[in-house]
Amino acid sequence: MAITVYGDSILKGILLENGRYVINRRWEERYVREYGVSVTNRSRFGCTIEKAMAVIRRDCLRPCEPGDVAVLEFGGNDCDYNWEKVAAAPEREHSCNTPPAQFASRYRETVRLVRESGREPIVLTLPPIHSERYLRFICRNGISRESILSWLGDVESIFHWQETYSHLAEQVAREEGVRLIDLRRPFLRRKDWEGLLCADGIHPSQEGQRLIYETLCRYSAVPSGVVA
Repeated sequence: MAITVYGDSILKGILLENGRYVINRRWEERYVREYGVSVTNRSRFGCTIEKAMAVIRRDCLRPCEPGDVAVLEFGGNDCDYNWEKVAAAPEREHSCNTPPAQFASRYRETVRLVRESGREPIVLTLPPIHSERYLRFICRNGISRESILSWLGDVESIFHWQETYSHLAEQVAREEGVRLIDLRRPFLRRKDWEGLLCADGIHPSQEGQRLIYETLCRYSAVPSGVVA
C-alpha cells in the first residue's frame, strides 16, 4: 500500500525551534518502519487547498494500486489572513486566503478527484490553534496588536475561526462518505494542550507531533470509521 500525504506544514513535520522552523520527519519514518508501507509526503509550508489541487490533480493521473491512500489535511492556511493588511486598515473588511464556501467546495472537489482516481481519500481535522500565542507571534516584528484586536474584537476569535475550517473538513468527509481522522479532539482532551504547540501557537511541538503519530497509529488499527 502506498500513502501520499497532501497538506500544509502540520503534516510536513514543521517545528519552531530557537526562532527557526525545522522539519521533523520522525513520525513519517517511524510509520514506514512500523507499518511497512511507502509514504510520499507532498505537504508544503503555507499550502492551501487551492495550491494543492494542481499537484493532486497531476498525481491522480498516474496509475495506482488497490488500497493506495491519499491523506488530506487542509484549512490552517486557508483560514488565515494577511495580518499586515488587517493591521493597516482595521476599519475595512478583509477576506481570508480561502473563504469558507470556496474552501468546502474545493475540498469536496478534491475528495471526489482522489476517489475517482482509484485512491482512497482520508480527511484529517486540524489540531487547535493557541490564539494569544499566535497573535503575539504575528505581531513580533512590529505589526500593531491593537489594530488587529480592534478588527478581531476578541483574541479568541482566532481559535474559533480556525475551528470553523476544521468543522468544514469534517463536514465534507461525512457528506462524501470518506474516512475521517480527528486530530483535534485528542489535543483538546489534554488539559495541557497548549504545551503541545510551539511558541507560534500553530505548529505542534515534538510532543504534539507524537500525539498526531499516536492518533494515526490508532486509525491504522481500525479498518473503517472515525478515529478521535
